[in-house]
Amino acid sequence: MIFLWQRFSSDRRYLIQKYIISMVSKNQIKLITSLQQKKFRLANELFFVEGQKGIQELLQSDFELYHLFETEPLFSGVSTAKKTTLSGTDLKKISALATPNNCLAVFKIPKSKPMVEKGLLVALDDIRDPGNLGTIIRLCDWFGVSQIVCSPETVDVYNPKVVQATMGSISRVQVHYIELEAFLTQTKLPVFGTFMDGENIYKESLPKEGILVFGNEANGISEKIARLAPHKIAIPRFGANAQTESLNVATATAIVLSEFCRNPSGM
Repeated sequence: MIFLWQRFSSDRRYLIQKYIISMVSKNQIKLITSLQQKKFRLANELFFVEGQKGIQELLQSDFELYHLFETEPLFSGVSTAKKTTLSGTDLKKISALATPNNCLAVFKIPKSKPMVEKGLLVALDDIRDPGNLGTIIRLCDWFGVSQIVCSPETVDVYNPKVVQATMGSISRVQVHYIELEAFLTQTKLPVFGTFMDGENIYKESLPKEGILVFGNEANGISEKIARLAPHKIAIPRFGANAQTESLNVATATAIVLSEFCRNPSGM
Protein backbone atom coordinates (compact mmCIF):
# COMPACT_ATOMS: atom_id res chain seq x y z
CA MET A 1 0.00 0.00 0.00
CA ILE A 2 2.85 2.39 0.85
CA PHE A 3 4.49 1.60 -2.49
CA LEU A 4 1.26 2.38 -4.38
CA TRP A 5 0.76 5.62 -2.47
CA GLN A 6 4.31 6.77 -3.34
CA ARG A 7 3.64 6.20 -7.04
CA PHE A 8 1.04 9.04 -7.05
CA SER A 9 2.34 12.52 -7.83
CA SER A 10 2.39 15.03 -4.98
CA ASP A 11 -0.57 16.90 -6.56
CA ARG A 12 -2.57 13.67 -6.85
CA ARG A 13 -1.84 12.74 -3.23
CA TYR A 14 -2.98 16.22 -2.14
CA LEU A 15 -6.29 15.87 -3.99
CA ILE A 16 -6.91 12.41 -2.57
CA GLN A 17 -6.29 13.65 0.96
CA LYS A 18 -8.37 16.79 0.46
CA TYR A 19 -11.42 15.07 -1.04
CA ILE A 20 -11.20 11.72 0.69
CA ILE A 21 -14.57 9.97 0.72
CA SER A 22 -16.27 9.74 4.10
CA MET A 23 -19.01 7.40 5.18
CA VAL A 24 -22.25 8.96 6.34
CA SER A 25 -23.11 7.78 9.86
CA LYS A 26 -26.30 6.03 10.88
CA ASN A 27 -27.24 9.01 13.04
CA GLN A 28 -26.79 11.37 10.09
CA ILE A 29 -28.94 9.14 7.88
CA LYS A 30 -31.61 8.97 10.58
CA LEU A 31 -31.65 12.75 11.09
CA ILE A 32 -31.71 13.73 7.43
CA THR A 33 -34.32 11.19 6.34
CA SER A 34 -36.50 12.22 9.31
CA LEU A 35 -36.57 15.77 7.89
CA GLN A 36 -38.91 14.53 5.18
CA GLN A 37 -41.61 14.74 7.86
CA LYS A 38 -42.90 18.08 9.13
CA LYS A 39 -42.86 17.13 12.83
CA PHE A 40 -39.14 16.35 12.71
CA ARG A 41 -38.36 19.50 10.74
CA LEU A 42 -40.08 21.53 13.44
CA ALA A 43 -38.47 19.57 16.29
CA ASN A 44 -34.95 19.95 14.88
CA GLU A 45 -35.54 23.35 13.22
CA LEU A 46 -33.83 21.99 10.12
CA PHE A 47 -34.70 21.30 6.48
CA PHE A 48 -32.72 20.17 3.46
CA VAL A 49 -32.32 21.10 -0.18
CA GLU A 50 -30.87 19.06 -3.04
CA GLY A 51 -29.11 20.22 -6.18
CA GLN A 52 -26.29 22.66 -6.83
CA LYS A 53 -28.43 25.64 -7.91
CA GLY A 54 -30.78 25.51 -4.93
CA ILE A 55 -27.94 25.07 -2.46
CA GLN A 56 -25.93 27.91 -4.01
CA GLU A 57 -28.93 30.25 -3.79
CA LEU A 58 -29.36 29.50 -0.08
CA LEU A 59 -25.65 29.80 0.66
CA GLN A 60 -25.78 33.33 -0.78
CA SER A 61 -28.77 34.25 1.38
CA ASP A 62 -29.41 34.72 5.10
CA PHE A 63 -30.08 31.01 5.59
CA GLU A 64 -27.57 29.34 7.91
CA LEU A 65 -25.90 26.15 6.71
CA TYR A 66 -25.98 23.22 9.11
CA HIS A 67 -24.06 20.72 6.97
CA LEU A 68 -23.29 20.03 3.32
CA PHE A 69 -22.91 16.62 1.68
CA GLU A 70 -21.37 16.35 -1.79
CA THR A 71 -19.98 13.61 -4.02
CA GLU A 72 -17.40 15.95 -5.55
CA PRO A 73 -15.91 19.35 -4.66
CA LEU A 74 -18.61 21.85 -5.67
CA PHE A 75 -18.65 24.57 -2.98
CA SER A 76 -15.13 25.78 -2.28
CA GLY A 77 -16.39 28.58 -0.05
CA VAL A 78 -17.88 26.23 2.55
CA SER A 79 -15.72 25.40 5.57
CA THR A 80 -14.42 21.82 5.63
CA ALA A 81 -15.89 21.50 9.11
CA LYS A 82 -19.36 21.94 7.62
CA LYS A 83 -19.12 19.63 4.63
CA THR A 84 -18.63 15.95 3.96
CA THR A 85 -17.58 14.29 0.71
CA LEU A 86 -19.41 11.00 0.34
CA SER A 87 -20.11 8.36 -2.25
CA GLY A 88 -23.10 8.37 -4.56
CA THR A 89 -24.36 5.28 -2.75
CA ASP A 90 -24.34 7.09 0.59
CA LEU A 91 -25.95 10.19 -0.92
CA LYS A 92 -28.81 8.00 -2.12
CA LYS A 93 -29.38 6.89 1.49
CA ILE A 94 -30.18 10.45 2.59
CA SER A 95 -31.78 11.78 -0.60
CA ALA A 96 -35.53 12.21 -1.09
CA LEU A 97 -35.13 11.90 -4.87
CA ALA A 98 -35.44 8.73 -6.92
CA THR A 99 -32.35 9.86 -8.84
CA PRO A 100 -30.24 11.94 -6.42
CA ASN A 101 -28.20 14.96 -7.45
CA ASN A 102 -24.54 15.23 -6.51
CA CYS A 103 -25.14 17.29 -3.38
CA LEU A 104 -27.52 17.80 -0.45
CA ALA A 105 -27.39 20.52 2.18
CA VAL A 106 -29.11 20.81 5.54
CA PHE A 107 -30.03 24.34 6.62
CA LYS A 108 -31.46 25.81 9.80
CA ILE A 109 -35.06 27.00 9.59
CA PRO A 110 -34.85 30.78 10.08
CA LYS A 111 -36.90 32.70 12.61
CA SER A 112 -40.03 34.16 11.07
CA LYS A 113 -39.95 37.85 10.18
CA PRO A 114 -42.81 40.33 10.65
CA MET A 115 -45.22 40.49 7.75
CA VAL A 116 -45.35 43.72 5.75
CA GLU A 117 -48.79 44.55 4.30
CA LYS A 118 -47.56 46.50 1.33
CA GLY A 119 -47.69 46.02 -2.42
CA LEU A 120 -49.07 42.75 -3.78
CA LEU A 121 -49.48 39.77 -1.46
CA VAL A 122 -50.51 36.25 -2.40
CA ALA A 123 -52.83 34.37 -0.02
CA LEU A 124 -53.16 30.59 -0.32
CA ASP A 125 -56.23 28.85 1.05
CA ASP A 126 -55.46 25.17 1.69
CA ILE A 127 -52.97 24.45 -1.10
CA ARG A 128 -51.97 20.81 -0.64
CA ASP A 129 -49.66 19.93 -3.54
CA PRO A 130 -45.95 20.61 -2.76
CA GLY A 131 -45.13 21.22 -6.42
CA ASN A 132 -47.85 23.86 -6.67
CA LEU A 133 -46.62 25.74 -3.60
CA GLY A 134 -43.02 25.60 -4.76
CA THR A 135 -43.96 26.88 -8.21
CA ILE A 136 -46.08 29.68 -6.71
CA ILE A 137 -43.13 30.78 -4.56
CA ARG A 138 -40.94 30.86 -7.65
CA LEU A 139 -43.60 32.85 -9.55
CA CYS A 140 -43.85 35.38 -6.72
CA ASP A 141 -40.07 35.79 -6.86
CA TRP A 142 -40.28 36.37 -10.64
CA PHE A 143 -43.04 38.97 -10.36
CA GLY A 144 -41.53 40.78 -7.38
CA VAL A 145 -44.03 39.58 -4.75
CA SER A 146 -42.09 39.10 -1.53
CA GLN A 147 -44.89 38.03 0.86
CA ILE A 148 -47.12 34.94 0.79
CA VAL A 149 -49.68 34.20 3.49
CA CYS A 150 -50.90 30.62 3.85
CA SER A 151 -53.69 28.97 5.78
CA PRO A 152 -52.44 26.50 8.43
CA GLU A 153 -53.72 23.64 6.25
CA THR A 154 -51.45 24.60 3.34
CA VAL A 155 -48.48 22.30 2.73
CA ASP A 156 -45.33 23.14 4.69
CA VAL A 157 -42.92 25.45 2.87
CA TYR A 158 -39.95 23.34 4.05
CA ASN A 159 -41.33 20.12 2.61
CA PRO A 160 -38.46 18.78 0.41
CA LYS A 161 -40.66 18.77 -2.70
CA VAL A 162 -41.68 22.39 -2.09
CA VAL A 163 -38.07 23.47 -1.56
CA GLN A 164 -37.01 21.61 -4.70
CA ALA A 165 -39.72 23.28 -6.81
CA THR A 166 -38.76 26.79 -5.67
CA MET A 167 -35.32 26.46 -7.31
CA GLY A 168 -33.84 28.75 -4.65
CA SER A 169 -36.64 31.33 -4.61
CA ILE A 170 -37.46 30.27 -1.05
CA SER A 171 -34.53 32.47 -0.02
CA ARG A 172 -36.21 35.63 -1.35
CA VAL A 173 -39.93 35.16 -0.62
CA GLN A 174 -41.33 35.25 2.90
CA VAL A 175 -44.00 32.61 3.61
CA HIS A 176 -46.26 33.12 6.64
CA TYR A 177 -48.74 30.63 8.10
CA ILE A 178 -51.69 32.39 9.73
CA GLU A 179 -55.43 32.15 10.14
CA LEU A 180 -56.51 33.63 6.83
CA GLU A 181 -59.99 34.54 8.02
CA ALA A 182 -58.68 36.72 10.84
CA PHE A 183 -56.01 38.25 8.59
CA LEU A 184 -58.39 39.15 5.78
CA THR A 185 -60.92 40.56 8.25
CA GLN A 186 -58.50 43.18 9.56
CA THR A 187 -56.44 44.04 6.46
CA LYS A 188 -56.79 47.46 4.86
CA LEU A 189 -55.65 46.19 1.46
CA PRO A 190 -58.24 45.30 -1.22
CA VAL A 191 -58.84 41.55 -1.41
CA PHE A 192 -59.21 39.79 -4.77
CA GLY A 193 -60.41 36.20 -5.02
CA THR A 194 -60.09 33.95 -8.07
CA PHE A 195 -63.43 32.34 -9.01
CA MET A 196 -64.88 30.60 -12.04
CA ASP A 197 -67.79 33.07 -12.09
CA GLY A 198 -65.77 36.20 -11.32
CA GLU A 199 -65.33 39.29 -13.47
CA ASN A 200 -63.08 39.02 -16.52
CA ILE A 201 -59.61 39.94 -15.22
CA TYR A 202 -58.65 41.46 -18.58
CA LYS A 203 -61.47 44.01 -18.30
CA GLU A 204 -60.93 44.98 -14.68
CA SER A 205 -59.09 47.95 -13.25
CA LEU A 206 -56.36 46.38 -11.13
CA PRO A 207 -54.56 48.15 -8.27
CA LYS A 208 -50.86 48.30 -7.49
CA GLU A 209 -51.52 46.92 -4.02
CA GLY A 210 -53.80 44.15 -2.87
CA ILE A 211 -54.15 40.58 -1.65
CA LEU A 212 -54.68 37.90 -4.30
CA VAL A 213 -56.39 34.80 -2.91
CA PHE A 214 -56.03 31.37 -4.53
CA GLY A 215 -57.87 28.30 -3.34
CA ASN A 216 -57.50 24.56 -2.91
CA GLU A 217 -56.69 22.49 -6.01
CA ALA A 218 -59.94 20.51 -5.84
CA ASN A 219 -62.40 22.82 -4.09
CA GLY A 220 -61.22 26.34 -4.78
CA ILE A 221 -61.53 29.09 -2.18
CA SER A 222 -63.48 28.04 0.91
CA GLU A 223 -66.80 29.75 1.69
CA LYS A 224 -65.53 31.52 4.81
CA ILE A 225 -62.64 33.05 2.84
CA ALA A 226 -64.79 33.78 -0.23
CA ARG A 227 -67.01 36.04 1.91
CA LEU A 228 -63.94 38.17 2.68
CA ALA A 229 -62.93 38.64 -0.97
CA PRO A 230 -65.28 41.30 -2.35
CA HIS A 231 -63.38 41.65 -5.63
CA LYS A 232 -64.08 38.43 -7.53
CA ILE A 233 -62.05 37.90 -10.69
CA ALA A 234 -61.79 35.12 -13.26
CA ILE A 235 -59.51 34.09 -16.11
CA PRO A 236 -61.81 33.70 -19.13
CA ARG A 237 -61.72 30.50 -21.14
CA PHE A 238 -61.12 31.11 -24.85
CA GLY A 239 -61.15 27.51 -26.03
CA ALA A 240 -64.28 26.06 -27.64
CA ASN A 241 -64.01 22.86 -25.59
CA ALA A 242 -66.09 23.43 -22.46
CA GLN A 243 -64.93 20.19 -20.85
CA THR A 244 -61.88 21.85 -19.29
CA GLU A 245 -63.19 22.72 -15.83
CA SER A 246 -60.41 24.86 -14.41
CA LEU A 247 -56.75 25.82 -14.54
CA ASN A 248 -54.03 24.43 -12.30
CA VAL A 249 -53.64 26.79 -9.33
CA ALA A 250 -50.00 27.57 -10.13
CA THR A 251 -50.90 28.33 -13.76
CA ALA A 252 -53.71 30.61 -12.59
CA THR A 253 -51.31 32.37 -10.22
CA ALA A 254 -48.90 33.05 -13.09
CA ILE A 255 -51.64 34.60 -15.25
CA VAL A 256 -53.12 36.71 -12.44
CA LEU A 257 -49.73 38.00 -11.25
CA SER A 258 -48.75 38.84 -14.80
CA GLU A 259 -51.94 40.84 -15.34
CA PHE A 260 -51.64 42.72 -12.03
CA CYS A 261 -48.01 43.60 -12.75
CA ARG A 262 -48.51 44.39 -16.43
CA ASN A 263 -50.73 47.42 -16.19
CA PRO A 264 -51.78 48.39 -12.67
CA SER A 265 -54.27 51.26 -12.49
CA GLY A 266 -53.11 52.56 -9.14
CA MET A 267 -56.67 52.69 -7.85
